Amino acid sequence: MKITSISLTRLRLPLDPPFNAAWDPNPRIEFTATLVAVKTDEGITGYGSGDTMDGFAAYEHLFIGTDPMQILNQVRRIETINFHGGRYWPLEAALWDIIGQVSGLPVSVLFGGARDRLPAYASSGELKPPAARAESAVAAKERGFKAMKIRIARDRIAEGVSSVRAAREAVGDDFDLMVDLNQMWRMSGDITAALPLAKVQNLAAELHDLGVLWLEEPLPQVDVAGAQRVRQSTGLQISGGEMVRSAPEMMALIEADAFDIYQPDVALAVGMYRARQVAESANLRHRLFTPHTWSNGLGLLANLHVAAGVDAGPYLEFPYDPPGWTPERRDFFMNPLHIDSHGDLIVPQRPGLGVEVDWDAVSRFTVD
Repeated sequence: MKITSISLTRLRLPLDPPFNAAWDPNPRIEFTATLVAVKTDEGITGYGSGDTMDGFAAYEHLFIGTDPMQILNQVRRIETINFHGGRYWPLEAALWDIIGQVSGLPVSVLFGGARDRLPAYASSGELKPPAARAESAVAAKERGFKAMKIRIARDRIAEGVSSVRAAREAVGDDFDLMVDLNQMWRMSGDITAALPLAKVQNLAAELHDLGVLWLEEPLPQVDVAGAQRVRQSTGLQISGGEMVRSAPEMMALIEADAFDIYQPDVALAVGMYRARQVAESANLRHRLFTPHTWSNGLGLLANLHVAAGVDAGPYLEFPYDPPGWTPERRDFFMNPLHIDSHGDLIVPQRPGLGVEVDWDAVSRFTVD
């Protein structure tokens, strides 16, 4: 089997009302995605999405005519490009979609088949004042979620803690809360200083008292010692790694015992094949793996298959923060993914990733 073509379709969904991402100082007025379609000489097409795939045209020739089933070689090709260019992991997702279709199995089975569903947590994306965040936490609990992650801005710590406290009081103790400080990486152009270690320790102590399950990315990636000190001094679990650029960097964090929970996104960080290796390495050290999933529905689907295959936990991230961020907006070019009444995200049992592309939406939102 050979790859005959790789097509990239750029999509843009205008947002009204806008979604104001907590990690991006610029208001979001639209959402963009790139749909990757890989075709083979045997008539099988695989789909992927996640990062924008900007600049990929310069490297496409490296994959045309190669065997999609030789996945390790494909991953190595992507890694050589990753050093020089963008993060092209959506291509790997499309290749796994092909491999699953050829084998007649869901990709999750190829990754270990540990689970056919995972409990999901509602991952909020906006900064909201205490009353609004408490209301959203109650709504998430009523929807079926068993947990929620709340964003805190490093320049609005007091308000953030108040939002967590209000949410805790609103949902009670039988609902897990997590907090994301988003200090491990930056959006382009963000050069403001990170919150210093002493203030992070104080924040972690307050969050521990509120029964927070974990604090995500409390410090820059280089400050492994600081992350360890926060964990040791407060007893609060620390998580991170969602956008780490390479598998060696990720493995170095595990070897250093930087976190309790490792979260590389398969569509944005290290890819699917390497994420499985990260998960296995973390689990062998009695640490947890649960990937970041903030891209779009197809990126979430790729993360779901890997996470279910390797028995990730305790939850899978489910981007959800109505009215700005809903499954319909997140998954606008495909059949939206929803949790069931138990708060679980079900793994599609069709061969491959099981994506259902909405071709009418693709036509409507394609950018020429």
